[in-house]
Amino acid sequence: MRSPPHPIPPEDHPDTVMDRAPTPMPHRGWILVALMLTMSLAAMDITIVATVIPQIVGDLGGFEQFSWLFSIYLLAQTITIPIYGKLADLYGRKPVLIGGSAVFLLGSAACALAWGMVPLIVFRALQGLGAGSIMATVNTLAGDLYSTRERARVQGWLSSVWGVAAIVGPTLGGAFAEYATWRWVFLINLPIGLAAIFLIARYLHEHQPNHQHHIDYVGAILMMLAGSAGVFALLQGGNAWAWSSAPSLIAFALTAGLILATILRERAAAEPIMPGWIWRERVMLGSNLGVLGMGLVMMAPGAYLPVFAQSVLGLGPISAGLVLASMSLGWVSASAWSGRLYLQFGFRDTALFGGVLMLLAVLGFVLLPPQPSVWLVTADQILLGAGFGMLSTPLLVGVQSTVPWHQRGVATSANMWSRYLGQSLGAAVVGALFNNAVQTSLANAPATLADTLPSAQDVMTALQAGSESLAVHQYLLSVFGGATRQVYVGMIAAAMLTLMLVLLVPKRPRVLEET
Repeated sequence: MRSPPHPIPPEDHPDTVMDRAPTPMPHRGWILVALMLTMSLAAMDITIVATVIPQIVGDLGGFEQFSWLFSIYLLAQTITIPIYGKLADLYGRKPVLIGGSAVFLLGSAACALAWGMVPLIVFRALQGLGAGSIMATVNTLAGDLYSTRERARVQGWLSSVWGVAAIVGPTLGGAFAEYATWRWVFLINLPIGLAAIFLIARYLHEHQPNHQHHIDYVGAILMMLAGSAGVFALLQGGNAWAWSSAPSLIAFALTAGLILATILRERAAAEPIMPGWIWRERVMLGSNLGVLGMGLVMMAPGAYLPVFAQSVLGLGPISAGLVLASMSLGWVSASAWSGRLYLQFGFRDTALFGGVLMLLAVLGFVLLPPQPSVWLVTADQILLGAGFGMLSTPLLVGVQSTVPWHQRGVATSANMWSRYLGQSLGAAVVGALFNNAVQTSLANAPATLADTLPSAQDVMTALQAGSESLAVHQYLLSVFGGATRQVYVGMIAAAMLTLMLVLLVPKRPRVLEET
């Protein structure tokens, strides 16, 4: 990391934070409302779209392609986060956020007008390109507007958006599917996004850089190609083809080559998209790798807990969604509380405490009885959310507080990009663990049931249909419950690795609070 422009007294507090508030800006409350509205666009997207997939397929067809509605969105969002972060440092946060939000709304309107599955997938990619801007700049703006002391509380508010989205998204999606049309899950974005853009345009006034910049277009293209190849290989591996197959090996080899080309280009660029200091500085490296590990762990409940709650606990879809959403209660509370802790004990030690809570929650799920009560699972989710909040907020605020304004966009976007990369890795890892556990259990089934059991790919469908005999149904419940626990066993190792990665962060980093 480049040295701060003025000396930092080492005795100010445990992390040597100069806790100066940024230059007062009027209407910060309205700007925060705008940021929360903008964040809600990205937060609610996946949950609301997932609920209307049957209606979309019934209307447009293309059942074999519908998974790309999620994959292409995640891909476009992930690969553009670092680019938007750099643009926000070069030209200011306001134009990047407004422009990206406009792209997202354009994609939403196009999705609502889609006439087939392929056009819908293309328009979802356009939405993802806009979502990358939202994820890169909302948290950066929060770092600009609020002091180190205030950022934990603000991150709590921003995190609460995800919890609300986990409840409101499925509810709205179900209502649209039952009483209107699936197209409204995209149209609902328009009034929310337009209100956010209006508030940002009216109340956000920032001092934009006025010197000439040279955008590294070649580096941006190489980074997008490398990210696309890598995320594509992770999403398709174990699904479209086996991990050890020729297509998978080719995809990962292409990814490695593009990453190497990107590194070489970024080293030579005058203003690289993702500068080398992001990965050389221990504060950045440890924080980014820490949230990457957290992103991996996040995929376990996100992918399998709702179905576990419906199949094993016998809950309905909305109740199962509420169990998952209970994670946000712990996340928001711990995120807000973390501000007091990192000011007293430092960013690293607070994040380590969050990592320990995360590890205890994952271990607790593994130790639950075979037929746990809903309240036990809910309590475990609240603890897991507390771990996520206590881990992610200090690491994000820490990287923002160690760089000046003109580097904060890159630093923040690298942190967000690392989390989403972790989630992409997590999707591949938890899928492999789950499928392997299911296949093993079916292969070792009692001889009296062996001929009546569905294939591994049809276990979830069979459980939801409930048409099998009682003995088969009970065995499938044990198979699904055991496979879900096996996923969490793997997440124990991921949580322990995350703790070790956080230790890379210096205990007493030099922290700059700059307006």
